[in-house]
This record gives sequence, structure tokens and C-alpha cells, in this order.
Amino acid sequence: MSVVAEGIHGCLTKMAAQVNAQGEVAYTLRAGDHELSLNERIGLPLSIQWTGAIACTHCGRATRKSFAQGHCYPCFKRLAQCDTCIVKPETCHFFQGTCREPEWGEKHCFQPHVVYLANSSGLKVGITRNTQVPTRWMDQGAIQALPIIEVDTRLQSGQVEMLFKEQVADRTNWRAMLKGQVPPLDLQEERDRLLASLESGLSELSERFGEGALRRLNGPVQHFTYPVETFPQKVVSHNLDKQPLVSGTLMGIKGQYLMLDSGVINLRKYTGYEVAIR
Repeated sequence: MSVVAEGIHGCLTKMAAQVNAQGEVAYTLRAGDHELSLNERIGLPLSIQWTGAIACTHCGRATRKSFAQGHCYPCFKRLAQCDTCIVKPETCHFFQGTCREPEWGEKHCFQPHVVYLANSSGLKVGITRNTQVPTRWMDQGAIQALPIIEVDTRLQSGQVEMLFKEQVADRTNWRAMLKGQVPPLDLQEERDRLLASLESGLSELSERFGEGALRRLNGPVQHFTYPVETFPQKVVSHNLDKQPLVSGTLMGIKGQYLMLDSGVINLRKYTGYEVAIR
């Protein structure tokens, strides 16, 4: 990747996020082969101009509409990563012999996953591959996160998550997350409360999956601080499809959202869109 000081041009991919030992998150905007460090742009003007072009992030073909965050329709219908079981892992159908791409499924779904608690707009449960820790939490704008159970497959993680969803939400209220008025939680206390309450269901899953399949974790809570100068009091969302030019002063970054004084924009939503950023 090349780094451009003034501006970049190319097709968007989701922002890269890194966290240091103090929990401070640093963002890099990526478009094509170029990168733009964003933390240093807080408080400065920023503009995003969509050219009208969209390229599939998998095959590169031009598409009038983006599906599943950056895919053309043929890839959306063909790729396993675009199947509904990715959003709902408890519906994994690999063992039925109907996986769209068995080799892809073996590589991505048959590896350790963690079930976690996070605080993004309040308490939530979620799952992610071990390799996506802590990226998944930063993408969600979580201010705290705590892995609680490790399993061997994505299907197992989905089954465990379904059990926890009986008592805790699995979604982030993105507007509340962006307003920055989220109080800290004692995630270890919440973990212990939920594990005790769901003991019977967890035991049933352990019997179904086999001894040692559900491994309870006892690590520390991870904390995140985002580069935000001013949180919006009212969240107004920009839409590149309706407004090809978005501009304003960059006031902060959280999750995959840029906070401008003119409104917020979810850059991940526009994966594959060709833009010029200044």
C-alpha cells in the first residue's frame, strides 16, 4: 500500500483499525492501493466524492449496485461468504452438503470462534473468529469487550449465541453508539450472571458438542478509546447514493463511521465504491 499525504482515490474497503496498549484506536482509510491516516485529520476539513462507479471487491467487475458490502450480484449469489448463514451462523448447512464453497467453509468456519460480551450501545453478545479479535469489537464501536466462551466451529458459536440471546441483545444501536453516551459496565459481573442463569442450556450444548467443546474463558476486559473531538447531539446520516459529495469537518471516528459536522457516514456500507477523498 502507498501512503498519500493530501488525498486518495480508489475503491473503498473498510477502514483498518489498530489499538495500542492504552486502548486508543487509530484508523486508516483505504481506497484502492492508497491509505490515509485519519486520526491526524480530526478537526480538519474532509470531503468524499463518489465517482458513480462501483467495483465488486471479489471479482473486480463493474456493478450498478453493491450487495453484501461490496459484491456484484453473481458473486453475492455464488460465494459462501455472502450466504445467510454468515449472518446467522446457527443455520450453518455445511453438514447437509449444501455449502456454496466447501473449501472456503472448511477454512473459515471450522476454526476457533469466541462468544463475547461487549458494550457498544449497551450490553450485547456476539461471536467472531479468534483471528478477528480485537478488530471485530473496534468495527462495532465497542468501548469494552470480554471473550467468555471459545468453541471449535462457527456453527457451535452460533448455537451458544442463540442461548445468550434469550437474555441479552445481539445488536448495536448505532445511533446511541455514535452519541457517545454509553456508560461503562462491569462485564465480568455480567458474564458471571449470564453463565449462572444459562447453566442448564450450556450443559445441554456441552453434551451435544462433546467434552471440551465449550471452553470458558477468564481473561481481562479490553477497553477502547476512539478518536472523537465532539460527539454529535443529533445523528444525521449521509448517503452517497443520494448525495455523491459528502464534506465537512471531521469531528471523530468510531466503529466504521466518520463523524463530520455535517453528519455521519458508515464507510463500510460503501465498500467497492470508487471515491476521491481530500
